[in-house]
Amino acid sequence: MTPDQLVTQFCAEWIEPDPAKIAEYFADDAVYHNIPMEPVIGRDAIREFIAGFIVAFGGIDFRVHRQVTDGGQSPNAEESSGVVMNERIDVFTLNGIVVELPVVGVFEITDGKITTWRDYFDMAPIQAAAGGG
Repeated sequence: MTPDQLVTQFCAEWIEPDPAKIAEYFADDAVYHNIPMEPVIGRDAIREFIAGFIVAFGGIDFRVHRQVTDGGQSPNAEESSGVVMNERIDVFTLNGIVVELPVVGVFEITDGKITTWRDYFDMAPIQAAAGGG
């Protein structure tokens, strides 16, 4: 599977999320960093974070508008490495309010696993839905 295919499949998992299944996309020592927050390090910690996230937000529809890849699959390898960036709108419900959050995601893929995932977004829409402004 190419890095592009891996990230496309990963993003599709979030509509009906299973934390254990999502965590399997990550390397053991992966880093997941929502840039406005502290990074989460390691597959087990990422799984726990995702489980808590799902309790708060439920499923998320990752509506990818653009996705670009640097690197790719070697013709002689089953696994692949590269960087995938996508521009998307994450749609979810918080406190009965539908939130449409613009996000840029950067995924570093090594040997068919996500080693680093950074999401860049503004917290204001989430805070407004949560009643914080």
